[in-house]
Amino acid sequence: MRLSRSMLVAALSLVAATLFWAGNYVVGKIAVAELSPLSLVYLRWLLAVVPLFLVAQVVERPAWRLVLRAWPWLLALSLFGLAGYNFLLYAALQFTDPFNASLINAFNPALIVVASVLFLHERLSRAAVVGLLLALLGVLVILSKGNLVTLLEAQHNAGDLLMLGAIVSWTAYTIIGRRAPRLPPITSTALQAFILVAALTPVALVQGIDLPQTAGTAWSMAYIAVFPSLLSYLLWNRALQTIEPAKAGVFLNLITVFAAILTLLTGQALTLAQVLGGTVVIAGVALANKEAFARRPEPPPTGSAPQARAVD
Repeated sequence: MRLSRSMLVAALSLVAATLFWAGNYVVGKIAVAELSPLSLVYLRWLLAVVPLFLVAQVVERPAWRLVLRAWPWLLALSLFGLAGYNFLLYAALQFTDPFNASLINAFNPALIVVASVLFLHERLSRAAVVGLLLALLGVLVILSKGNLVTLLEAQHNAGDLLMLGAIVSWTAYTIIGRRAPRLPPITSTALQAFILVAALTPVALVQGIDLPQTAGTAWSMAYIAVFPSLLSYLLWNRALQTIEPAKAGVFLNLITVFAAILTLLTGQALTLAQVLGGTVVIAGVALANKEAFARRPEPPPTGSAPQARAVD
């Protein structure tokens, strides 16, 4: 089957978006060696908020007054998504390696399926149940480093536990986003970033914020502010105008693939448990989302905007 030019461009946009998000793990590991997770979250969105507003105005031309009426939803989304997920991610990277974090993050789509059943009353097929159990087994292999008996021990890697908290936070963000009014996605992200920056600025003034002291950290901060915070959202949401969200979500598994490649390029070795566990997680998530991927796209309601719920 030959892809149309628009489908090819959309697919390449999704690939680029996931590559930039994978880079956030590797570059974030460099940044947290010098910056606290709170400082990194604050500086990331402080640098990205104005460009996000400009892109939103050019691309989506939103009715700002109408969007602002959804401020309680935007506040909750900012708390769980931009603040909660990213803070826990960067905190996790202080204790675990980027590839391990990306492997645990790969379980997120399966966790979202479970949450959708519990809170949105969506139905779960047998294939989805098998896929979820398979993905959970993969996560347990990763957490136990291939020895499931160690899961019974009292001590566990703090980074892995923080990463589990991160995907729970993103799951809450996703469920809230599905219940919230449909908003232009880049506009919504810009307002969420503004809320986060406004809330953290008093903390920054009183407590102080770490600033990059070396060129490597400064470049890392610049990458995080531009690529995963701005370009990934733009590319992802533009692609959703051509590819339905359920099918686009499958591309998120590339984050783990790219994280593995970047890990190898930086000279770090992958363990057998990471490779096996990651493969099982991705296979389970693909099986759990098999029906959504095969389903024919439904035309969105007139005047609606594509929604973006991607892990950044």
